[in-house]
Amino acid sequence: MDEFEYIRLRRTVNRPTQFLAFGLRYHRSMSDPRRSVPRRLFLAASAARILGANDIIRIGAIGVGGRCRGLLDKLTQLPGNRIVATSDVFAPARDLAWGDRPIKVATPVTQYADYRRLLDDKNVDAVVIGSPDHWHVPMLRAAVAAGKDVYCEKPVTHSRDDGAGLVAAVEASRQVVQIGYQQRSTDVFRTGKRALEDGLLGKVTMAQAFWYQNYLARRGIYRPTDPAQLDWKAWLGPAPARPFELLRYARWRWFWDYGGGSITDLYSHWGDTIHWYFGLKKPSKVFAQGDRVELTEFECPDTLNASWLYPGLQVTYASTIIASLEGGGFILRGTKAMMKITRSAVTVYPEGVIRQESAAYPDPILHEPSKRDGTIDHLENWLDCIRSRKQPNAPVRAAVEIANASHAANQILRG
Repeated sequence: MDEFEYIRLRRTVNRPTQFLAFGLRYHRSMSDPRRSVPRRLFLAASAARILGANDIIRIGAIGVGGRCRGLLDKLTQLPGNRIVATSDVFAPARDLAWGDRPIKVATPVTQYADYRRLLDDKNVDAVVIGSPDHWHVPMLRAAVAAGKDVYCEKPVTHSRDDGAGLVAAVEASRQVVQIGYQQRSTDVFRTGKRALEDGLLGKVTMAQAFWYQNYLARRGIYRPTDPAQLDWKAWLGPAPARPFELLRYARWRWFWDYGGGSITDLYSHWGDTIHWYFGLKKPSKVFAQGDRVELTEFECPDTLNASWLYPGLQVTYASTIIASLEGGGFILRGTKAMMKITRSAVTVYPEGVIRQESAAYPDPILHEPSKRDGTIDHLENWLDCIRSRKQPNAPVRAAVEIANASHAANQILRG
């Protein structure tokens, strides 16, 4: 895998809030005066003064599908913010009252068909990006260029080619960007990290991640979609042109042009947490095998195994979407103990026996159930960092590193 090529920044003489970025490509033309570098960076540098401790952060949502609506619902439970605008290429989705997951807001929101018009809205301070994966990079780059702070769903990139330029653009903008790896803000995963750092597990040489889901149960079940209310060309955006297909629209994660299947959708959560736990950057070797065993209407494998080798640590991942028992999580195997961690609980079991023939685990030395979904804590961390201008828990650089590891496995699976 190629090394990142980060763009070098230097401070200009006698202008402490202005930076020059060399070799940076922007979503809009640099000749556009509204998108000039000094203006954009001035907005970022002055954001801490604009948003005081008691000011309301005004939020716009881009790509208002199921996941984004879940994020917006969590935001309504947090103080100090207000949803003021939405943008989606499917007209009904712009209405927060639409569908089986209505979002209750105190005041009407402004609706946009074109996300760029939302970014031009001076009444929007920050945006949540919940679009399909292939739109993440252009939307995120446009958002920081417009002086908006951003919460962007994962994976942050759709290709390894996008990573270095995205990191450079975000870091040059000085906007607060949180990527949707909410496990970094979740109680049980933070407890697991402390246990690892305290030496409870001893030397860890293996991490075994897994995620099992059952798409057979929802095969052919899609939300109502009237193509006349969908701007299909805009939805495709940078992806290859093709006629509308409901399957591709409804299950975009399982088609290479828009998503990356189980690796980028599911594994990247576990992989990011493992990167965070061990300070990992880039694997030395990547292996993957998989196939479409049952869900042959998809392009991405429905059953797979993959592994990533790092200095002193082997990371493996097993997944299928045709059987869901056991759900998802990962196991860390150390010389002193084994940790099993899911979104429900973290449990540490002691080692010390030569052979464990019984199916039962020994009594745990640590067990802590999760108190709540960490998504709300992740969003709260983002809002706090918008006010403080500190780096959030899931910064873009770390998100690009796990995205690159995920894309490397997918490249093998694609052949």
